[in-house]
Amino acid sequence: MSSLAWLGWGLAALVLFWGIGAYNRVMSLRNGIASAFAQLDLHLTERARLCAKLLELLRPLLPNEQATFAALENAQAETQTLALAVRAKPYASDPVASLAVANAVHAAALTRLMSLLDHHAELREHIELYELMDELKLVERQRSFARQLFNQAVGLYNQAVTQFPTRILASLYGFGDARSL
Repeated sequence: MSSLAWLGWGLAALVLFWGIGAYNRVMSLRNGIASAFAQLDLHLTERARLCAKLLELLRPLLPNEQATFAALENAQAETQTLALAVRAKPYASDPVASLAVANAVHAAALTRLMSLLDHHAELREHIELYELMDELKLVERQRSFARQLFNQAVGLYNQAVTQFPTRILASLYGFGDARSL
């Protein structure tokens, strides 16, 4: 074999090993998105549980505020439905975008409920209510941190997918941009 043939085989092997390494790196980053969403999903589930308990406790205490409760319940149901869709493919842009909107609606409904509770002085004697609210605030802070980790994982993945020469591989294997929350 001539030196030119060896050079050709060497370049082919180099491209092959680069392709395998780049593919594995992008898959590892994509799996990191799934892992980060799993942590976020735990906090979404815990928030749903706490909101349900809070609403159960408040319904008899504030019978005139059923519209506020219904808004929070609807937002919670929508968030849980969309979280289920994101669990399957947390790196897919469309379900994550829908979940981001649902989270914003949920946050607005929860803020309205919290401000409503601040205006009702008669509720201050219910210790269980304030314990639930404190627990919910803690879960919200944890969810916010988990969301930040998810967004960082998405950023690392998107950066890897858009860099040359990995971008060539990404288009061949269908690695698209992920969306942050």
